[in-house]
Amino acid sequence: MTRPITLLCIALCAATLYIYALASQQPLLALLVKPFPVLALLAWLRDADNTPYRRWIAIGLAFSVLGDILLAWPGDLFVFGLGAFLCAHLAYLRGYLGESRSLAPWALLLSLLCGGLLLNLLMRAGLGELQVPVAAYAAAITAMLWRALACGGLAALGAIAFVCSDSLIGIDRFVSPFAAAPYLIILGYWLGQWGIAASVYQRTPRKALT
Repeated sequence: MTRPITLLCIALCAATLYIYALASQQPLLALLVKPFPVLALLAWLRDADNTPYRRWIAIGLAFSVLGDILLAWPGDLFVFGLGAFLCAHLAYLRGYLGESRSLAPWALLLSLLCGGLLLNLLMRAGLGELQVPVAAYAAAITAMLWRALACGGLAALGAIAFVCSDSLIGIDRFVSPFAAAPYLIILGYWLGQWGIAASVYQRTPRKALT
């Protein structure tokens, strides 16, 4: 139990420092501590069974760490951060497909509705030259949400929180900025990543799908 508790303490300390950095407008501190909560999740997964599902989720977390760094880096690296998180969602999608390939029409309909409404809102606000990358990202996260809902459990809860976080990013950046956005975005993001990572311990190996 010592290792999970240590990782939890690291994640909580880093999260607290990041929130403090946001509130006190210290971008260097934010850059230094932001990756640690997800890095702690990545280290936590080393204790899980070495299944294809675990490996794809770990790949997604690794791309998420890269995205964290790119989005916190001084200068506008939004497109590169978007690309890193797109790869993360594709990795999660591959992991979910290894668990369930049922059509799950209700999950598909709900995911398309959420993705379509958000993309329409952002397009109306005006994305300029970001239309293509944002549309590609929206397609990836919609597909990820569909398959996560089909899997159910913590995977679904994590994906929902992640989608909510990304939706707030889009609204804050392109539609209507609001003061609480950075805090709500990061809390939803961390909750989503925790749910996705924790789903590794919830799943059982399925040899026929490996």
